[in-house]
Amino acid sequence: MSRIAEKRVIIFGVGGVGSWCAESLIRSGIRKLTIVDSDRVCITNINRQLMATTKTIGQVKVDALKERLLSINPSAEITALQQIFTAETADSFQLDSYDYIIDAIDSLKDKALLILMSTKTKAKFFSSMGAALKLDPTRIYTAEFWKVKGDPLARALRKRFKRDGQYPKRKFLCVYSDQLLENKGHCPSEAQFNGTLVHITAIFGFTLAGLIIQDAVNP
Repeated sequence: MSRIAEKRVIIFGVGGVGSWCAESLIRSGIRKLTIVDSDRVCITNINRQLMATTKTIGQVKVDALKERLLSINPSAEITALQQIFTAETADSFQLDSYDYIIDAIDSLKDKALLILMSTKTKAKFFSSMGAALKLDPTRIYTAEFWKVKGDPLARALRKRFKRDGQYPKRKFLCVYSDQLLENKGHCPSEAQFNGTLVHITAIFGFTLAGLIIQDAVNP
């Protein structure tokens, strides 16, 4: 427990995956946690995001999550940053100062950059692949990034790295599902929304947290 409490963790994206990861870490003894997300709680988040309730709609996500995490452990050091990880902001996060970096962001461009920069640090890095359009919890796995199969996001990232000639500096584990259901939803505005279920996003988040705890206990 002492080793766990000493670890510094940063989570990028505290939506359906990242929010459950954050709570799992705090309940498991992590005391130094930074959470990064620019969004506010929306009614469409209620089906899958930990801090999203009818009472928190409109609140800054990281602030709402921080309040909940401190209600679990008031002595935890929670840093809430309402920001986006981009090429312009990347250096401000001081990635080298963390023991663990969790990627739970959606933007392909920013996700690719986070992977490239995180794998240059000494921190252990774990990444979430796509959790949308999944239903079967028994098809959630962990694998090294280049061995992830059946996940469109991982495929798009690998294609981007090959196109740009830039590759992660070292191997890292991903949480993913090889299931892909048909998107039957349509929107008059032509925007496409991929359905997401809480039991899938929560398992993704819990698995990421579990990888950290396992590594901290058995370095």
